[in-house]
Amino acid sequence: MLGRVLKSDGVAGWALTSPAVVLIGIFGLLPVLMSLQLSFQKSDLLSKKTPWVGLSNYRKLAEDPVFLEAVKHTIVYTALFVPGTMLVGLLVAAAMNRSLRFMSVYRTAAYVTMAVSTISQGIIFLWLTDRDYGLVNATLNAVGIPSQPFLASPSQALFVIVAMTIWGWTGFAVIVYLAALQGVPPELHEAAAIDGAGAFTRFRTITVPMLGPANLFLVVWLTINALQLFDEVYATTRGGPLRATTVIVYYLWDRAFVHFDAGYAAAMAYALFVVILVITAVQFRLAKRHVPS
Repeated sequence: MLGRVLKSDGVAGWALTSPAVVLIGIFGLLPVLMSLQLSFQKSDLLSKKTPWVGLSNYRKLAEDPVFLEAVKHTIVYTALFVPGTMLVGLLVAAAMNRSLRFMSVYRTAAYVTMAVSTISQGIIFLWLTDRDYGLVNATLNAVGIPSQPFLASPSQALFVIVAMTIWGWTGFAVIVYLAALQGVPPELHEAAAIDGAGAFTRFRTITVPMLGPANLFLVVWLTINALQLFDEVYATTRGGPLRATTVIVYYLWDRAFVHFDAGYAAAMAYALFVVILVITAVQFRLAKRHVPS
């Protein structure tokens, strides 16, 4: 009997996966639980004393003007980044959803932005938008428009980061939309064309409604990534100028590793975690009504 159990597929499967499960538990689940405990304590990451403060760290979030400002910046960024990336990705994917020479080269070029690290993207845009030597300002000057401060301007910096991240994530959206577009039955377009529908009408009434699952995936995925924006801000503005690009995760990092207020930063992280869970649940709830299965 024991021999049969040891030779069963279930035991063999657990034996093969147990090293990964142990590693995930040690380096994934355990830090999550430790950070949850930390959110109820006061810690500077240096002292062994971490007194219990209960919900004090969470209550402080509602009274922190910098955190509230970071929340506002994160909301503005997400509201611009998610639909912007989806719109640009859909337009590029629709343009590439055809049989042309060298189309594989064009598709590779569209996706190459995903191969560029976020830090490299930040450096590229720092060069492009430099007030004195940047290519963007050189182009503006060529048409008679004065140089703009861009990332050095409190009123422009966040929008430059939106443009930078849309550029960086467009390749991902293009791949998702290309896969969805190629799943649209061509017979539907042929029948609509016979009935006299133009290309734009066919795209609006046939293609777009059938992109529901792809739209849902991109909305959820891009929203989660938008709420966790950090690398691009760190590489370009460090939250400035005048905190104009301070978003939640950057402020979290600043509190934890610059001001050494780890307990407060952990509370901020869990507040963000709950927000992401709620937003994702709402998105899936709405999708059941509007996205065809």
